[in-house]
Amino acid sequence: MSTAQFVISIIIVIAAVFLICVVLLQSGKNSGVTSALSGGSDTFLAKNQGNTWDHRLARITRIVAAVFMIAVLVLNLV
Repeated sequence: MSTAQFVISIIIVIAAVFLICVVLLQSGKNSGVTSALSGGSDTFLAKNQGNTWDHRLARITRIVAAVFMIAVLVLNLV
């Protein structure tokens, strides 16, 4: 195993663990169903307060997933 393969393998492991953590931190998409059944009101401000953190986590998930896929492809070519 060359040095480049070793470094890319470490990047893949770190990205995989980080990707798992970020996905687990995200809230579920069915949270609106429970508030509809329990009578919770969704105002414009209440919807947008929760979206900032979820939006950031979704963007981080996309970036880390792209890094993971690129690293796997590069490792396959090396």
